[in-house]
Amino acid sequence: MRTIDGFRLRKLGNEYILVGESMELINFNKMITLNETAAFLWQKAEEQTAAHGVFTTAELCKALCAEYEVSPEQAMSDIDATLDEWKKAGVIAV
Repeated sequence: MRTIDGFRLRKLGNEYILVGESMELINFNKMITLNETAAFLWQKAEEQTAAHGVFTTAELCKALCAEYEVSPEQAMSDIDATLDEWKKAGVIAV
């Protein structure tokens, strides 16, 4: 998987949002808000995409477990749910 170029993570108060930076990516009917954990995952996915062209769920799981006190099973469950939302929103490509 990879993040779609042109989306940037922005912090707005206590929340995070993904913002499309070009006119083609802007859809005001579908604002993408992220909690702190999802924002962390987005940053890791972007870093891996920039470095390797793709990211994997295994890499995200490893990062999430290192950052938060969570089991690999719970991390993968959360990652899968988050990636499903991102796929529907069109911010990542498989």
